[in-house]
Amino acid sequence: MISKKEALVNYIHLEESVTISYPNDNGTAPKKAAGKKYTVEEAVETIGFGRFHILLLCIMGSTSVAEAMEIMLLAVISPVIRCEWLLEEWQVAMVTTMVFLGFMAFSGVWGYLADKHGRWKILLISTVWSTYYSGVTSFAHTYGWFVFLRSMVGSGVAGHSQGFILMTEFMPSKYRGRILPLGQIFWLTGSTIEILLAYLIVPTLGWRWLVRISTIPSIILLLVFKCIPESARYSVSVGNTQSAKQTLNYIAKMNRSSLPQGTLIETQTAKRGSIFDLVDSEYRRTTLQCWFIWLGTAFAYYGLVLTSSELLENNVVCGSPENANLYNSLETCHCKMFEAADYQTMVISTLGEFLFVPFSPFVIETLGRCRSLALTMGASGFFFLLLNICTSRALLTALLFILRALVSANFIIIYIYTAEVYPTNIRSFGLGSCSSMARIGAMIAPFIAQVLLATWPIIALCLFSGVCLICSVLAFTLPIETKGRAMQEIKPSSDEQ
Repeated sequence: MISKKEALVNYIHLEESVTISYPNDNGTAPKKAAGKKYTVEEAVETIGFGRFHILLLCIMGSTSVAEAMEIMLLAVISPVIRCEWLLEEWQVAMVTTMVFLGFMAFSGVWGYLADKHGRWKILLISTVWSTYYSGVTSFAHTYGWFVFLRSMVGSGVAGHSQGFILMTEFMPSKYRGRILPLGQIFWLTGSTIEILLAYLIVPTLGWRWLVRISTIPSIILLLVFKCIPESARYSVSVGNTQSAKQTLNYIAKMNRSSLPQGTLIETQTAKRGSIFDLVDSEYRRTTLQCWFIWLGTAFAYYGLVLTSSELLENNVVCGSPENANLYNSLETCHCKMFEAADYQTMVISTLGEFLFVPFSPFVIETLGRCRSLALTMGASGFFFLLLNICTSRALLTALLFILRALVSANFIIIYIYTAEVYPTNIRSFGLGSCSSMARIGAMIAPFIAQVLLATWPIIALCLFSGVCLICSVLAFTLPIETKGRAMQEIKPSSDEQ
């Protein structure tokens, strides 16, 4: 009888050695080591980064393209609908407010449903929702219907954040800080495309065709969503271990890698998240601080977008009575269409957001999420104060360019932190609740940037600065740092229930 041969294999990712046997003389396969198990986190780390994650980034990142185009659409068609329906300034602002109201109302709803029914399903449903109502908007013939339909678009777009959740849950920990910030490129691409489309389409075909053409990216996304499976972390959290195993096998095969030795741990099914889970003793401080940081981030970002046009066109800090008289005369006839220079200014301002993207992975991975956010928030507050100085147009443009990069960086970092800090069973709901708070800041911003800035520019700019500085302190004192931290599968208290 030939003795059984043995080989020692070192699994680097598992940082342990296991003994496996070659086939016996009778050709039977060897048995797996009894009791060998692994978690989804260990499987994701073992599989590593590969072709699947590149596909994941391209498809889920493209949801930001669709979202950015829908948001930027409001800015580029505002002068046209104002002229067509003879709207007052507050009526134009109401369109943006109602979109963010729908966004705020449904962010938490989509998040709750995603934790209960799955990220992929909710992303698909919300994309169909926003695409349908966006297309219908092009047929609106009254201001009231237009506002209602755009608020429904905002309600659907609120669910697009599930694409970011999927990216976060599939990404190995050491790559999250490096790869996830690149998703900002898709947002910037969508914003730039929308501005260029408006420049080409509005003067020729009109705003209705611009709305229809802007839905094309969303339609394409609906066709390619099938290439991305449901989150394995979600599947395990609801007790569907078999589906999670199939998903992990699919990713390993696509990445030309393999799963760890053994069987996938069947985690105890966790109770679905609720608002009480976000504010209990374990996450209360984190949640409350994140809510205000999200509010301040959106307040500063959308406030800067609106403030930039006011400062560049009317120069409210230095005072420009000639421009003010011209503006008032144009207000009377309700028509002030964008010219080529206006589109150019919007593109330059948007491109400022690219400034931080090359450095974000290094900064986030070196300083950590909390300190990086504290740094960019503090710098945002400082540059908002500098806008109070009367200076040349060239220097003002440079300040706005840098500030746009900083407020964009705030969004990148807080998105990553929020998706990492909460466990799987409340992750989507946690991100959704934070996104709802952000929309409150977005709804307040127009009244500060367009109303208060016109009469008391110093107070308005100092208010933006003060909120950023408060958020900087809150970010620095966040109780949990997620850099290098394994993503939690279920809420700790769930294990005891």
